[in-house]
Amino acid sequence: MEATMVKGQVLRGGEFIIKDAQVEDTFIPEELNEEQGMIRDTVRDFLEQDIFADYEAIEQQQEGVAVQKLRKMAELGLLGSHMPEVYGGLELDTNTNTLICDTLGPAGAFTVTFAVQTGIGMLPILYFGNEAQKEKYLTRLISAELVAAYCLTEPGSGSDALAAKTRADLSEDGKYYILNGQKMWISNAGFADIFIVFAKIEGAHFTGFIVERDSEGLTLGAEEKKLGIKGSSTRQVFFENVKVPVENVLGEIGKGHLIAFNALNIGRFKLCALSNGGAKESISIGIRYANERIQFKQPISNFGAIRHKIAEQAIRVFATESAMYRVSNLIELKNQSLKEKGISFAEAKLMSAEEYAIECALLKVAGSETLDFVVDETVQIHGGMGYSEEGTAARAYRDARINRIYEGTNEINRLLSVDMMLRRAMKGDLDIVGPAWNVQKELASMPMMEQLSGAYAAEKQAIKNFKKAFLMVAGAAAKLQMDGQLNLKEEQEVVMNIADIMLDVLLAESLLLRVEKLADLLDKPAQQEVYDAILRVFFTDANDRIHKNATDALVSFAQGDLLRTLLMGLKRFTKYPPTNVKQDRRTIAAVMVEANEYCL
Repeated sequence: MEATMVKGQVLRGGEFIIKDAQVEDTFIPEELNEEQGMIRDTVRDFLEQDIFADYEAIEQQQEGVAVQKLRKMAELGLLGSHMPEVYGGLELDTNTNTLICDTLGPAGAFTVTFAVQTGIGMLPILYFGNEAQKEKYLTRLISAELVAAYCLTEPGSGSDALAAKTRADLSEDGKYYILNGQKMWISNAGFADIFIVFAKIEGAHFTGFIVERDSEGLTLGAEEKKLGIKGSSTRQVFFENVKVPVENVLGEIGKGHLIAFNALNIGRFKLCALSNGGAKESISIGIRYANERIQFKQPISNFGAIRHKIAEQAIRVFATESAMYRVSNLIELKNQSLKEKGISFAEAKLMSAEEYAIECALLKVAGSETLDFVVDETVQIHGGMGYSEEGTAARAYRDARINRIYEGTNEINRLLSVDMMLRRAMKGDLDIVGPAWNVQKELASMPMMEQLSGAYAAEKQAIKNFKKAFLMVAGAAAKLQMDGQLNLKEEQEVVMNIADIMLDVLLAESLLLRVEKLADLLDKPAQQEVYDAILRVFFTDANDRIHKNATDALVSFAQGDLLRTLLMGLKRFTKYPPTNVKQDRRTIAAVMVEANEYCL
């Protein structure tokens, strides 16, 4: 399929924070083509006919239902859309796969089943499996003949995955590894046929294994009683002298961490896409209820307090979606360039996701926290009915909460994003030192007011300043660390402040690029007015968040003249002009209330 994508000046991973992106180089979802629209319709039909119509059976985990749904997706080509044709996949581009996840987002607990099968179930074998393993397992995973589970977490090792206690010892005849240990919170465990398991050979060498369900000594705990995602299977998995053939070692001995961490990069991105799709559906549910609910002789959707909620939901989703499709296209372009250089399909997939690991970590945070905000406000719009299990608002509220925990907690992803940025800078892969030094020199000079003109001049100036604020804070912290006056590993609060600034820069710039591009693509002034309103409100709030995060960080590690200089600089870099956000939110909400759904 000839997919729509934008080819231009491609920023490397993390470069968004130091370089200006161009509108013409940015992909937005409005550019998805007709064929991609047909795939979206296929996923929507699957949702209506196989998920929504059968949700109670899924929620109650009726035997065989989840596997049946996976097999239906396999028949539609949706399980192998990201996989090589030689194993039965479709090899669709990243933007199309992003669209599939985005559209499937409202599937609730079933998204967990889907994400495990297509992500951490398949990708370790695609990335690190040998040819025999791919032929034996990958084809059957794509067809859903086999279902996969991923066993990393243990009672004593969550975020600290390398602290795993499960061990593997070579048998005397050298034909098997004997596994002993336990794993917990294993999604799909109840009906999985194979398990990607991580264990330490001889208690030391962290290694991946492919373990088959019928292996003697492999047993399951009872289904966990969970807060949400009740329709997904979650169990403990126990290994008691489980014999795993040596040919089922996945990747290199002692290199299991590469499998574990690389499988998570694209998983985090997909989690953002699934969260984004779920958030849009939740907004629509809230709007429809607000239009139907009559109080004081009128629909509650007429009231400013309700319209504020609807508008804020839409603003956050629209901004996250803008960054998501922008990064999706960057991953795809990197993937294409690698394949053109002769890199294999699997290696290109792995390397392109790794290139944008910083963005993937940030988007995981953005997607999951946006969804959490949206479902919470949808419950509030419903009032007492939102607390009832009769509708879908309560279930969506419960289901959403897990997204901030798995695929690395949001705290871990914040810390990782900054750590990866600094590591790349230290290796010379990302020039942060030069731009940070330029900002320091600017602070030491008389302020020069750069005057931009033309459409969106205030927002373009704000983006330049937001990046300077980031570089000022991160640069000052890095300098103090180099001088031995600060240890960022012991200053997680500061690192998280820096990560939040970086996230706001990514979202704000992506939103601006999308709105600018829409202004060129659309000849609908009324519709553009809504996009412009979204832009102004988001920038107003991002300006305040950046100012607070930067202030909190600076006063944590700087003092005296240095602190005064940095705070003066921060004031200079957070000067987005005041706007009538009340009226802008009313403009945004009015369009969706009239459409009776999220329609942006």
